[in-house]
Amino acid sequence: MNRSFRTGRRQFAAQSAAALAAATLPGALQRAVAQEATPTATVAASPSPDSGETRVRFTVGDVEIIVLIADNPTSRDFLSTLPLTLEFQEFAGNEKISYLPRELTTEGSPGTKPLTGDLIYYAPWGNLGFFYSDGGSYSDQVIPIGTVETGLELLNELETGPVHVEVVQGEATPEANM
Repeated sequence: MNRSFRTGRRQFAAQSAAALAAATLPGALQRAVAQEATPTATVAASPSPDSGETRVRFTVGDVEIIVLIADNPTSRDFLSTLPLTLEFQEFAGNEKISYLPRELTTEGSPGTKPLTGDLIYYAPWGNLGFFYSDGGSYSDQVIPIGTVETGLELLNELETGPVHVEVVQGEATPEANM
């Protein structure tokens, strides 16, 4: 399937889902809810024993973006695909997206309203998305994977070349240096 067709289909579905949500969810509930890949190996990832939290590094050239991973079945399945190399592209003026080598499980994972700095999994197309501006309304199809801890201002660099993605192993976390 060519990329422009897939992109157009995703835009249509996202707009349709947003319109359906707006029409069916009461306003108070909407406000309350607000808050081409190449695998290189498969490694079982686990949370860092020091912090009790898992971080993932996205590297392109000299640029590093560190993401604190959410605790849900989809994010754990994402971790099981690492390390891998991804290609990112611009999408809809608020997101950098990349397609994973396989679909992730979504059973038991909550939906979300994506906000600036969120890394999400969009279930209908099986892609990751980094939001660099708030992403609209809540959707069960948008699963939180994590939140950017460092490098939010560098998200544009993701489009400059292959992005290596790996679990951060045994390094000091940003808040540990404070």
